[in-house]
Amino acid sequence: MWIWSLVGLAVLIGLVWLVFRLTERDPATAGPGTARRILDERYARGEIDEEEYRRRRAGLS
Repeated sequence: MWIWSLVGLAVLIGLVWLVFRLTERDPATAGPGTARRILDERYARGEIDEEEYRRRRAGLS
């Protein structure tokens, strides 16, 4: 009977681990691509002008 409890606990731990793995953000995608996207969004909203956009974009390259 205690073996089934251990199996159930292992399955529960496995499911929790799987949920965390599927929902975590990949650090590799948080690099220049994300910064570029944020910069594009700020320019599109008019928060920065074209000169500032080009200067910062060149700094990301």
